[in-house]
Amino acid sequence: MARPVGNARLKAARQAAGYASQEALAEAIRHAAPQLGIRSLQISVRQVRRWESANPPWPQPDFQRVLTHLLGQPMEDLGFTAPWGRASSQQEGPGRRTTTSAAAPAIGPAAGPLPITGNATQPASVGAVFAAVTAAHRRLYWSVQPSQLHATVVEHTRLGTALIGETTGRCRTTLAAALAESYLLAGRIDFFDLQQPGAAGNAFVRALQAAGEADDALLGAAILAHTAFIPGWAGRKEDAEERMSAARAYARRGNAPAMMLAWLDAVEAECMTRCGDTRAALRLISHAEDVLAEGPDEPCPVWMDWFTPIRLAAFKGNTQLAAGHIAQARETLREVLDHLPAGDGKQRTVILGDLAAVEAADDKPEAACHWAGEALDQLRVTWYAAGMDRIRDVRKRLHPWRNEPWVRDLDDQMYGWGTTVSALQR
Repeated sequence: MARPVGNARLKAARQAAGYASQEALAEAIRHAAPQLGIRSLQISVRQVRRWESANPPWPQPDFQRVLTHLLGQPMEDLGFTAPWGRASSQQEGPGRRTTTSAAAPAIGPAAGPLPITGNATQPASVGAVFAAVTAAHRRLYWSVQPSQLHATVVEHTRLGTALIGETTGRCRTTLAAALAESYLLAGRIDFFDLQQPGAAGNAFVRALQAAGEADDALLGAAILAHTAFIPGWAGRKEDAEERMSAARAYARRGNAPAMMLAWLDAVEAECMTRCGDTRAALRLISHAEDVLAEGPDEPCPVWMDWFTPIRLAAFKGNTQLAAGHIAQARETLREVLDHLPAGDGKQRTVILGDLAAVEAADDKPEAACHWAGEALDQLRVTWYAAGMDRIRDVRKRLHPWRNEPWVRDLDDQMYGWGTTVSALQR
């Protein structure tokens, strides 16, 4: 498999931060400099292109400050090597004054940057062995408590980061792809289960860098689409759309199967729903349904276990609810609940929460409390922060009926010892 050309680390960090093009990064640098107390910086696309080349020049100190501020990583992690051979992104030269940038936060769960080159000190089987553990973590995600699994996945990424420097050839490619998947899983837990978008973003950046090391375009598409959730859930529509454009470019490069293309539509639809554009979201879901109906039945990558036609219908029901199409949302979500696999506990809490919201929006508080109570029962079995968010939103809608016995019973369930402690721990 051909290795990526140029400074893949900087390119991955740029794309994960939402700068789809080199021109966008140059423009961001020009705007950010005055905010950091730096006089106007003149930078061209050509300069960014040089930084993303195979042998990037060491940037001047002011550019270093802005790059670490915008991309959230020290210079070495962005693929640069200091000319004096020391690991410091803010030194000006040998024996010169060193300043520490407070704008460069820790980049996430890895112990250090991915090594650029490898020495084959590990046996050729180490990549496959590491990938087998990654696959086990993927399966455990659906049942193991997220806070417990997260710690294990993080340690796994640390091991993989260390092993990358001890492998070459096909073994290194296999290991890098598995490492990218592990970082992606860590980011998914951070975002969906632990509600830590900053940590998730850091993990996604490392995932994209490892996917670049493996030259795996489909993994890159999946990671970039996950990064769109962060601005999407925060209501930053343009940022989410830009990251989805990058994800689709990678999907085309990797000749993505129909199921993955439909998932990209679903991700963007959820982002548009949270940004208040339900019309665009419904168009995207309709397009995803057409893609699945007309596209060839091609296998998805084995790691893409988070999406099915039933999941697409779940996205649709939530968007119909947000659009005020109450009757349609109720019908869609009940059908999803009837066909949801028994072991899909996390998604079940989300569907039950959405059904509760449907009844609350239809001024049926007793029915809303029934569905919310079922969601809480499921949360006691399989905790999922995204599911608990649905219940909290429903409870806000039920405020006009707060003195009714059904709502008081729901409060007793929501604020019981077990549920409250679980929420605080996560």
